[in-house]
Amino acid sequence: QVQLVESGGGLVQAGGSLRLSCTASRRTSSNNAMGWFRQAPGKEREFVASIGWRGSPTTYADSVKGRFTISRDNAKDTLYLQMDSLKSEDTGVYYCAVGLRPYAGSDKDQYRYWGQGTQVTVSS
Repeated sequence: QVQLVESGGGLVQAGGSLRLSCTASRRTSSNNAMGWFRQAPGKEREFVASIGWRGSPTTYADSVKGRFTISRDNAKDTLYLQMDSLKSEDTGVYYCAVGLRPYAGSDKDQYRYWGQGTQVTVSS
């Protein structure tokens, strides 16, 4: 069992930036893709970004392309999400996940371990 712990969420004004981190309990994640998802109140959990096991390829939802950057440091078992030019519609709980295979996309079924989430609130 892999435990994932997200951090870095908080309250920020529109146009601001946040950097999320996700640390895995053990080195299971380094051979698998990882991803970020988010869930706004009353909405389904949606894909944000994914990254292959060696740091590529990276894939983004259209809504965050050009504003968010996903990266990973396998030596530290840590996944990151740099979020710039934040908008109020980016508000939600952000979850990191470990993929079933070295590469994964936007389908939640491609991921097997999930963190508890970190709240991001963007005020307009």
